[in-house]
Amino acid sequence: MEAIYNIDQLNQKIKELEVRQDTEWCAIKDHVDEIKENLKPINLIRNTVEEINETVGFKSHLAQSAISIGIGYIAKRFIVGKGDSMFKGILGSVVQLIVTNLVSKPQNETSNETSEEEDSTNY
Repeated sequence: MEAIYNIDQLNQKIKELEVRQDTEWCAIKDHVDEIKENLKPINLIRNTVEEINETVGFKSHLAQSAISIGIGYIAKRFIVGKGDSMFKGILGSVVQLIVTNLVSKPQNETSNETSEEEDSTNY
């Protein structure tokens, strides 16, 4: 670090440090936003499914569809449980359909939707 001998140099150094601080703060906020996005339940499920596909070697759409349907069924049973009423049955089927569709979407498709939503909120 160089020595500062006058007020102009001091002010210049202060401005440089403020710019550096702003840049680092923006990078931290972006990183936190990325972490929050990755911790959303649907993204956790989707990432887990993708890891299973890579580990086991499922490459076909049939296997991915089967996994998506299975996760939808598990979500239905977890949220609704074993209900005898017609309303719970309909609600469970809707939940299963939504979860199955969300899990089966490719990752880049949902990230494009998210970025489009962010772009529209900036205007």
